[in-house]
Amino acid sequence: MAGRGRAPRWIAGLLLAGLVGCGGAGGAATDTTSADVRRLLDRRAQAVLDRDAGAYVATEVPSTVAAGERAAARTEFTRLRTVPLASWSYRVTGFHRSGDRATVAADLRYRIDGYDRAPVVTARTLSLMRTDGRWYVASDRPAKDAGEQLWEQGTVRVVRGEHSLVLGVGQSGEALRGYAHLADRAVPAVREAWGGDWSGRVVVLVPKSLEEMAGLLGAAASGYRGIAAVTTGEVGGAAKAPADRIIVNPDAYGVLGAFGRQVVLTHETTHVATRARTSAATPLWLSEGYADWVGYRGTGRSAAQAAPELRRAVGEGQVPAGLPVDADFGFGGDAVKLARAYESGWLACRLIADRWGEVRLGDFYRAVGAHRTREGAVEGAMRDVLGTTPEKFTEQWQAYLRAQLG
Repeated sequence: MAGRGRAPRWIAGLLLAGLVGCGGAGGAATDTTSADVRRLLDRRAQAVLDRDAGAYVATEVPSTVAAGERAAARTEFTRLRTVPLASWSYRVTGFHRSGDRATVAADLRYRIDGYDRAPVVTARTLSLMRTDGRWYVASDRPAKDAGEQLWEQGTVRVVRGEHSLVLGVGQSGEALRGYAHLADRAVPAVREAWGGDWSGRVVVLVPKSLEEMAGLLGAAASGYRGIAAVTTGEVGGAAKAPADRIIVNPDAYGVLGAFGRQVVLTHETTHVATRARTSAATPLWLSEGYADWVGYRGTGRSAAQAAPELRRAVGEGQVPAGLPVDADFGFGGDAVKLARAYESGWLACRLIADRWGEVRLGDFYRAVGAHRTREGAVEGAMRDVLGTTPEKFTEQWQAYLRAQLG
């Protein structure tokens, strides 16, 4: 976990590799360009870490060349300066030069102080311009299909909780404190269910609207309408995995009651906690079902109360033929089908907890995620941890649905 002081200068170092299409008259010119660009982005990164607005703005195209660019850079920097950063660096992945213009493709890597054990990695496209013999940044924007960063959407307000850091744009301090309160309740609840093999801290991003949420995800807003929150991050990477972020859809979250809001934050916090033990071998019915199981754990909600769509189907004699497949969890499809998928996964995990015990449920989750491939992962974990087979488990699950929902 990062310390609280200023990050050392080497953290801001730029790895400039694979420069192609640099132009110029041979290797010496190419090397000079590489060094110039390296120094430019080194200065830009260090200015962010030093919270030095003047140094940051000085990396931008002079106002005499492009009016308004430096004013925009100063505004962006002011927004960014409120974010407590432990590191910030660029890794160039592509470079193309045409005369006094150049385009850099780079991975921006940054960590939030005290929360991220590994960096967020996001693709950026930087346009550069050379004037008076020096290179400057003309624009720095998300690469195609990459998400925006929160500070690109407006002034960032920061609220610190006991176990959480909430960053919001277009939100009141009171609203953000409410998110922090719920997140602070979620962390110990997840730790009690899952254990302590995770950081026990969460970062929550609260944009202004659904459209801004989609912007953070680099996706279409239509795919997340009605989804209260999502968790970003890479599965199965342990300490090397990019940091998780819980991103809230304030439009959908805002219509939930207090109970629903807490379940959502606890569900998403569970994804943060289980990330290192979740892999490509983990089916969505297990990862989403387990997160819902933790979310509802200890609330006293019955199966009929928490699974209304599945209860309706079972009541009509439509007991699912099998556990949901990953495709059933697509956000852009049928809302009823999606609800039944989540409810089915939850009740599968609830069955394991009821029949084999909560500890065994956690062991089963870890055993599935430890498998190298999807094929055989669930089968092996059911055999080794639960002493059953997928066929027998499916029959037990179907009987459980009839008993709980019929």
